[in-house]
This record gives sequence, structure tokens and C-alpha cells, in this order.
Amino acid sequence: MTHKILIFNAEIINENERFAGSVLIEDEVIKEIFKTEVDPQSFKDIQLIDATGLILLPGVIDDQVHFRDPGLTHKGDIYTEAKAAVAGGITSYMEMPNTKPQAVTIEILEDKYKSASEKSLANYSFFMGATNDNIEELKKVDPEQVCGVKIFMGSSTGNMLVDNKETLENIFSEIPLLIATHCEDEATIQANIQKAKQQFGEDVPIEQHPLIRSAEACYLSSSFAVSLAKKFNARLHILHLSTQKELELFDNSKPLREKNITAEVCVHHLLFDDSDYSTKGTLIKWNPSVKTKEDKEALLQGIISDKVDVVATDHAPHLWEEKHGGALKAMSGGPMVQHSLVAMLEFVKNKKLSYEKVVQKMCHAPAVLFNVKERGFIREGYKADLVLVDPDNASKVTKDNILYKCGWSPLEGMTFSHSIMTTFVNGHKVYDVGIFDESVKGQRLRFTKRPI
Repeated sequence: MTHKILIFNAEIINENERFAGSVLIEDEVIKEIFKTEVDPQSFKDIQLIDATGLILLPGVIDDQVHFRDPGLTHKGDIYTEAKAAVAGGITSYMEMPNTKPQAVTIEILEDKYKSASEKSLANYSFFMGATNDNIEELKKVDPEQVCGVKIFMGSSTGNMLVDNKETLENIFSEIPLLIATHCEDEATIQANIQKAKQQFGEDVPIEQHPLIRSAEACYLSSSFAVSLAKKFNARLHILHLSTQKELELFDNSKPLREKNITAEVCVHHLLFDDSDYSTKGTLIKWNPSVKTKEDKEALLQGIISDKVDVVATDHAPHLWEEKHGGALKAMSGGPMVQHSLVAMLEFVKNKKLSYEKVVQKMCHAPAVLFNVKERGFIREGYKADLVLVDPDNASKVTKDNILYKCGWSPLEGMTFSHSIMTTFVNGHKVYDVGIFDESVKGQRLRFTKRPI
């Protein structure tokens, strides 16, 4: 039996347009978009949702998360973190390979897809991880079934560091998939650690973290990755930019679909700077590190100028006790998916970004960049991944409403001007004002060779 939903009287923001309208969902897809007023009572045998006063956006596609499943599920897992994601308006995610076991073979990668099909409330894809010796496995990856290959060009995940120049050249020259990189120069970091230990001993204060994992370390690695991409005409996406200088490496002279080299910025690098270590401490310890106010402001300008293509989270939960111990001992990373959209909409409230720009960077651009099939836009025939947002209903982050398995957030105590009201995944109302309907799971993302 066909299931139909009419969302009416919404303010729709999509493809640089803002208009009062309605959307008809039929089963999993957007059946029709109305740009004129409709009479909801004229629709028969249909679920009606009055969106008066609400904003309707495409669902967010987060291209970088760590859901810790399998092997690290004491921190988070696919079920808990995807649940938090849909409560935050994220309808699709791309998850990283540094789990236990690491997703560096087709067999392990497919095990993750199977697990997600049983547990994930959001749509999903998983990166294949590169190592110094698994290029034959990388060649087996189907680009229509997997979002890309992830290379850790820095020691963020220990033995997944790819530091062999010949290996890197082989990957960039022989692998046709999108290559996503974590860029920090390992030699620079190790030298900075030794300097810090000479000054502070083993208990290096957290304020030294951005000096250890420095702007120089980021630029050396990012510029090397860009040089490889240019040399071999590879498709490169550099994750979590954290410095002003790295912006020099990127181009805004052509549209995203024509770019071979692209960049992502994460929400925390837009919210925090090194002055916040004094109050937030190791709760804002990430790799790459949160750096200066000038870096933070430049990254925001990079979004405005389109040198930065995507805004994501690098969601990476750790237990509370693992987040203590200074610059060397505290774990790097933090949970963000439940609050990334409302955090970005605060920039709209403060007139630093427009709604259209937030939608472009969090919804449209990931779909275009990865060639995600039939998602990321409010278009007839596309999957009905949608989010209703209330711009006049403030939401405060508290211990009681945090959904992450780790139970904490670096944003705790902050109040945002917007609230996520309802999230639809493939036409299914999975989240509605704090209530979840878990009867339908998300779907595996598919990718097309044609430009979106």
C-alpha cells in the first residue's frame, strides 16, 4: 500500500532558493514540490504535517564520522551514533575505516555494511582504508558502492599511517576512487613532541596541542597531497582543514562538479580557537588541532568564498575518562553529529552565513562531490531525506538530552537558536520532537559516475 505524506506551509530552502511551499512524499521519494499554496484537505488518504513557521531543508550528508563499530563500541556504535545523527538532522553519513578490525579488506568493509543495514537509522557508506601494503584490495572497490578511499597521512590512528612515498604515488596513480586524506606531517609532529617534553616533561599542558600538531605540520602534508593529486590527475578531498595557510591550496574559480581537488572544514574548527583551551581543556582536543582565532575566521571566509566545499563533523566519541591527560595523553576527538546543524545555523542567526550557504555546504555539496545518487537536494524523484527546523525554538545542550553513547559533548551548556523538529529518512519519519520510530532502517548510499 502506498504511503503518502504532505508537508505543507513550510519555508523551503533548496538550491539557492527560499520559498513558501509544500512537499508531497510518496513512499521513499519526493513525489511533488509545490511552490504555490495548496489546500491540504484536498489530499485524500494522506498524512498531513503542518509546517507553518518551520524551515524545510534537505537532510544533511556528513562525509566524515567515526562511529567506532566494530571493536570500539564502548565509545559508540552504529546504532547509538546514527540515532544521535538523525536527531541532529543528519540523514546520511560516511564512516571512517579505523575500527577494530580496520576496514582495509573488502570482506571487513562489507561486514560493516551488513551491520549498518541492521542497525543504522540513517543512510550510510563506509570508506575503505589504505595501508602501506593493501593496494590490491583498494583496486577491488566498486566506486558505485563505496564512497571512497581514506588515507591517514599523519599518525592520528597509529598503524594506519601511510608514510611510504611509493605507496602513496601508487594509490594516487592507480586508484580511480575519490581519495580522502587526513593531512598532518608526522616528522614535524614528532619533533614538536620532543620539544614539548623537554620543556614540560611527560605532562604537557593542553595549550601546547596546537603547537605540537602545528599549522606547519598541516600545510606540509596537505600541500604534498595536492601535489600528488595534480601529478596523477587524481580526485582528492582533504578532510578537516584547520589553518588559514591551507586555503591557498584550493580553487574557487570553477563550480564544485568541475573540481578535482576539494576541501572540508569541520564544525569544531569554526566554533573554537586556542583561547578556548583555558575553559574547555581537552574536551576540544582534536587532530588536527583547534588553532588560532585568525585560522577560525579564515576558515569561515573559505566557506563564504567557496574555497571550502563541505562542512562536516569528524564525529569521534571517546569515554569521558579518556578525554583527560593533557596534550599527550588525552584522546583526540569528540562527538558532534547531534548538534552540527544547529551549530551551523547559529552562524545564520548571527548574520555570518545564509541559510542557503549552510544547505549548500552540508547537504548539496557532499552529494555533488561524492556523486551520491538521488540525495542531498529537494528534487522530485529524489529520496525523501528531509529535515524540519524551528528557527524560533531555542535548544540547549544538556547532559539529559545528549544521545551519544559516550554521554558528553564539548557543546554542553550552549544554547542554540534553532531546534531540529522532524527528520525523514527515505520518506520515513524517523525522528519527531524527541520521539523515534525505529521500525525502518536507513539505506546504503549509491554513487553515480555522472555529475550530479
